[in-house]
Amino acid sequence: MPGKFPQLVERSHVKEFLDSFDIVLTDCDGVLWCANAPIGKANEALNQLRALGKKIFYVTNNSSKSREEYAQKCKKLGFIADKEEIVCTAYVTALYLKQKNFNKKVYIVGASGITQELDNVGIAHTGIEPEPFSGDVFDLKDTLKLDPEVGAVTVGLDPYISFPKVMRAASYLSDPDCLFIATNTDEKFPLSSSNLVMPGAGAIVKCVETVAERSPVVMGKPSVKMFSSIRDQYQLDPSRTLMIGDRCNTDILFGKNCGLHTMVVLSGVTEMKDLEAWAASSDEEKHKLLADYYLPQLDDLIPLLE
Repeated sequence: MPGKFPQLVERSHVKEFLDSFDIVLTDCDGVLWCANAPIGKANEALNQLRALGKKIFYVTNNSSKSREEYAQKCKKLGFIADKEEIVCTAYVTALYLKQKNFNKKVYIVGASGITQELDNVGIAHTGIEPEPFSGDVFDLKDTLKLDPEVGAVTVGLDPYISFPKVMRAASYLSDPDCLFIATNTDEKFPLSSSNLVMPGAGAIVKCVETVAERSPVVMGKPSVKMFSSIRDQYQLDPSRTLMIGDRCNTDILFGKNCGLHTMVVLSGVTEMKDLEAWAASSDEEKHKLLADYYLPQLDDLIPLLE
């Protein structure tokens, strides 16, 4: 049986659409911006939703920045934001470890966003610096030293990934008591006007996972941990919350997992041909990737809000 194709948000039912939610959770890369530039007038569209009384949260799988840095980026690109409205995987990772009363050290394959959030909750860490290598990899067994204080390995997007880092992470994880955390498993980043493919954190996570022969606890979408980290604090009602994303296997599936309304924009990873294929499929797993609504890009809301 075919799946239900997402409904295009149009003027004829925009009031019904807007009345269905009070909270907006929005992905960032591919929805609001690409690299360091807004996508169209996404900033104006989101700010108009805020002006209508909608509460906004920026929910991103990208762990390269802290909440403070994301708030600064939002403001630089014309979005209204403060730190408390940012829900990034670096923050969720730190919150997860704090709630577990973790008191050891974290080995990080990732970027400084993770270290900053761990610093904010007083958790020690190591491994953020580049660890290049040249020579015979088998010599590493005599030179690579492990820190006995490490009790967790966190893997995210690391542009300095190297053989020694993977070896070190997997070696720590050979201890079954060592926690294995992945910030997210996104396969790639959306890039506009380019035939290049930029690997996401998922590629690095899979590398470590393969060597360690263990599966990580995933912090990012589609895991419900992203929503639970703010749900109780801000008393969010899932039935009155809209999730906007560009990647259906993370953003939209996250919304479905949390019982939210969902809208996909076609300005990032997901394309119209993907929606058509999933809707035509008889596979119910594919149907879970179909959002309730869609728009070509977020600023298509602007004329509907006037």
